[in-house]
Amino acid sequence: MKAGADSAVDGVLIVDKPEGLTSFDVVRRLRALGSGRKAGHTGTLDPTATGVLPICLGQATKLSSFLLEGDKEYEGTLQLGVETDTYDAAGRVVATHSTDHLGEEEVRRAVEGMAGTYWQTPPMYSAVRVGGKRLYELARKGLEVERRPRKVTIHSIEMLSFDPAAARVAFRIACTKGTYVRSVAHEIGQALGVGAHLVSLKRLRNGPFRLEDAVPLETLERWMKEGQLDRIEERLVPLREALADLREVRVDELRARKVARGMALGYRDLLQCGAPRLVEGELVRITGPQGRLLAVAEQRGGALRYRRVFPPGGE
Repeated sequence: MKAGADSAVDGVLIVDKPEGLTSFDVVRRLRALGSGRKAGHTGTLDPTATGVLPICLGQATKLSSFLLEGDKEYEGTLQLGVETDTYDAAGRVVATHSTDHLGEEEVRRAVEGMAGTYWQTPPMYSAVRVGGKRLYELARKGLEVERRPRKVTIHSIEMLSFDPAAARVAFRIACTKGTYVRSVAHEIGQALGVGAHLVSLKRLRNGPFRLEDAVPLETLERWMKEGQLDRIEERLVPLREALADLREVRVDELRARKVARGMALGYRDLLQCGAPRLVEGELVRITGPQGRLLAVAEQRGGALRYRRVFPPGGE
């Protein structure tokens, strides 16, 4: 890629978000990279959190809704004995409790007992909309409203360490989308009867995107300033690879033309293309003979129904 004022890129950048910025702050700083200045993030990180934040640029913004479905993995630290109104260190302290009686095994059981599927109520200080208003906007006015619980799954949660003198717990958690980890910290405090809040949080994985593949935001901004867009392109995840969590159906030229026209692929099409056996409701990525992403589709009634088609040239 040649650097220039009109240069643009298409794909997913895996950004290592620094503390103190909102997810939209990161999008705003990188928006100039996207085709037609298109950019968006997949999965909000709180300003106090760091780590993996996938940024979709150009045509990759059409993948955002699919990338949001991926599971997440984090490492964090919680403070026992201190409750805040936001459930994290950015909030106002609302209660304190003694933790002198807590032992390591008791804390470990409370932490690891959070694993499983349950209904979690979003915190008031969150970006969820109720009646057209963000919850945090209402919370800042001193209001509390009823929130609809969300079904979440904590696949695993492990206590990494417990410092009884500081009453701090380090942990690792893998969970489904929409899980508020600071709410998990709050709930651990409730289970122990001493309250708690989240002190720090780093996202290690968002779907197929991992921290070891992420680039610090300051590095990306330096490359942009220096016109080194080729270095950014090297770190860009192509559309097809960005959907690596979805099984792939590779089609021939004849069926690639059917996809481009929006014609559903039926049982015979899938059989002749050697497609894997699909589960009803399963999302798949459809690629052409050369490996280009053609569409994201859903298995329905023995045929693939398109959720999004990607025409040649990105029209």
